[in-house]
Amino acid sequence: MGAADEGDVTRGQAHRGDARAVVEPDLRPGLDRRARVPALVAEAVAAGARRLVLLSAYGVGEAGDDHPLKSAERAVRDSGVGWTILRPDWFAQNFSEAFWRQGILAGALALPTGDGRTPFVDAEDIAEVAAAALTDERHSGRIYHLTGPRAVSFGEAADLIGSATGRTIRHVDVAPETFVERQVANGVPPEAARLLTGLLVDIRDGQGAAPSDGVEQALGRPPRRFEDYVAETAAAGHWN
Repeated sequence: MGAADEGDVTRGQAHRGDARAVVEPDLRPGLDRRARVPALVAEAVAAGARRLVLLSAYGVGEAGDDHPLKSAERAVRDSGVGWTILRPDWFAQNFSEAFWRQGILAGALALPTGDGRTPFVDAEDIAEVAAAALTDERHSGRIYHLTGPRAVSFGEAADLIGSATGRTIRHVDVAPETFVERQVANGVPPEAARLLTGLLVDIRDGQGAAPSDGVEQALGRPPRRFEDYVAETAAAGHWN
């Protein structure tokens, strides 16, 4: 749940030898999302792929059949070749590379998340698990739930980033309908704005993911802490 540039892995397909990483490149409403990944899987297998790694999303396993990534997971599992599915939580990099960076730079992160908490996962960990799954057959048939080591609230995240940058950054809780209106005013399609708002409200309502040991299962080490991500990102000047 998020956006981070991990090279070809986030552009629809990455490969190493006869292995392929499959990513839904665009989740905007109105697109035929339920057909694109199954079609890509069929083409990859026909072209000789013998291992597939799908970047899915946390909670897809419990979601209904209307979830856009449900058909993607089914296509990978039914492909007839080795497969691994990654289900990451919200990316830590959303604070520095995507959705929430502008709020951080402005000093106010206005989101309908209240005091809700979720264990943000570092995209570097996701990329490392994907690389391991592409190159090591022991990951075949596995589903990895990828999170950070502990749940963090948006208020705590703002405080940690503020301390690391020497600036005052606040988390401002806003009403869901206000957040939708602001997203639409900024050019986000209404359906997409409502979808994102619903995911954030789930966090506010205590439905954020629980920390998982998926990174440790896959890599034999704990996931990177959110504090480490903040320190490295601040030192690199991404919030200057």
